[in-house]
Amino acid sequence: MWVQVQETVNYIKEKTGFTPEYGVILGSGLGSFTDDIAIDFMLPYSEIPNFPVSTVQGHKGALVFGTIGDKKVVAMQGRFHFYEGYDMKQVTFPVRVMKYLGVTKLIVSNASGGVNPKYEVGSIVLIKDHINMMPEHPLRGKNDERFGPRFVNMSEPYSLKMISKAKAIASEANIEVHDGIYMGLQGPTFETLAEYKMVKNIGADCVGMSTVPEVIVARHMELETFGLSVITDMGDEENIEEVNHEEVLKAAQKAEPSVRLLIRELIKQY
Repeated sequence: MWVQVQETVNYIKEKTGFTPEYGVILGSGLGSFTDDIAIDFMLPYSEIPNFPVSTVQGHKGALVFGTIGDKKVVAMQGRFHFYEGYDMKQVTFPVRVMKYLGVTKLIVSNASGGVNPKYEVGSIVLIKDHINMMPEHPLRGKNDERFGPRFVNMSEPYSLKMISKAKAIASEANIEVHDGIYMGLQGPTFETLAEYKMVKNIGADCVGMSTVPEVIVARHMELETFGLSVITDMGDEENIEEVNHEEVLKAAQKAEPSVRLLIRELIKQY
C-alpha cells in the first residue's frame, strides 16, 4: 500500500506540480461543485496509476486541481464504493493519496436517506458523528505506522470547529442546516422499511453507502474532516416506494446550489 500510494503521488506531482490544502470528495449528484474551482489540472481516474474507476451514474471519474479563493483544492468527481466490488483499501486509496499530496483538511459529501422526522427531501445535514455498519473495515490487516497508529481515536471524527464555521456560514446565507448522525451500510440496495426503522432505533438520523470508510482513513492520518449529507429520500411508510437512484440524483441536484455555497465558503473562510 505504501509503495502504491507513493507511486501515485509521484505521478500526480510530476503531472501537476500542485500541493493542495483541501481535499473534497463529491457524492451522488453533487459533481458540478467543480464549477466553483478555478481549475488548473484535471486527471481522469483511468490515467492515474493504481486508481480505481468509478462505475456509478452521477459520479464522473476525475481528479480536479485548482483554487477556491486563495486555497488550493483537489476534488474527486466521483468516489468509489464497497458495493461496486472494490475492497476497502481501494475505496479509501484516494484519501491516502490526498494526504501525501499535501492535504490537511478533507470535506466529504453524500446523498442519504433520512429517518429523522425533522428532515425532509432536500435537507442538508452536517454530519456530527457516524455509526459504522459496513461489513469490512478499511484498517483491517497489518498496520503501517507510516500512515498512522494501530488504534485510532474516533472521539471527534468530524471537526467541531469546521461544523461550527459551516453553521455560521449557513446562518449568514439563510440556508437551513441540521446536524445529525450518519450510518454507513454496504448497499447497493436501498434499505427496507424494517432496516430504516433499525437505523432510527440504533440512533442514526440518516443512512448511506459511503463516507464512513473515507473518514476513518482520514482520521487514521490525522486529516481534519468535515462531512455533509443531502437527504434525498425519507425512509418511512409514506415515501419508501418512491426511492430510486434517479430520484436521489434529482433531489441532490436540487440542493446542490446551497451545498456548493457552504463548501465553497467553508474552504475560503476556514
